[in-house]
Amino acid sequence: MTTVFTIASGKGGTGKTTVTANLGSMLAYHKKRTYIIDADMGMANLGLILGLDGMPVTLHDVLAGEASVKEAAYPGPFGVTVVPSGLSLEGFKNSDPERLRDVMSELIGECDILIIDAPAGINHDGIVPLAIADEVILVVNPDLSSIVDALKTKMLTEFIGGKVRGAIINRVTSVDDTITKDQIENMLSVPIIGMIPEDVNVRRASANRMPVVAKYPTSEASRAFRRISSSLTGVHYPEDDKMENNTGKKEGFIDRLARALFPGGKDVN
Repeated sequence: MTTVFTIASGKGGTGKTTVTANLGSMLAYHKKRTYIIDADMGMANLGLILGLDGMPVTLHDVLAGEASVKEAAYPGPFGVTVVPSGLSLEGFKNSDPERLRDVMSELIGECDILIIDAPAGINHDGIVPLAIADEVILVVNPDLSSIVDALKTKMLTEFIGGKVRGAIINRVTSVDDTITKDQIENMLSVPIIGMIPEDVNVRRASANRMPVVAKYPTSEASRAFRRISSSLTGVHYPEDDKMENNTGKKEGFIDRLARALFPGGKDVN
């Protein structure tokens, strides 16, 4: 039985695609057969974050009726399968968002969890990802404009018959931000699934074209993603568990010492 999550936000710049990449990778780490689809076709960045830009076949080709979804699927961190969109505006123009329903139908049964990275904001291309999901997860920042725009997305989702699972608060920078958790929960009238702290390692990992959970598995942001993925899957999350990094090795004392000596992210492997 496949569960479909759509990751959505009311505005661009909330870190929605970063959340998608890391959450999908962590779900795969928890041994869930996971697919990620970049349905943000006009502003496709998922492939960039995961080092899959420039792939010969993308979701653009699938939605143009020129390829199958399996031809556009590529392996990602921890065994997650990624269907990126292309960077070409010509490919975007030729894509038919309505075909996304057919793509989802093809993948039902192929995976345990299907995550769709939806376009930000309220537009025609974003309606299908909201409508076909079992549950929508909103990504918000702890600022008023982001929350108000997320509320509009929630209302649109419910208007078209969709269901909002909850919200993830991204880029939490201070104790004051954590105090606003209850306020955001009340404004959106949905539970807060988790909170991701502002973490410089997220940007460092992106510069290396990797999700932070693979590049810096013991960072604060990675631990937050692990807790969220655990809550979605029901898998127990031990705080002291040493997660394997992207090289398949446990991070030990030498790795931690290297990170302390080289905060810029220099590798010693």
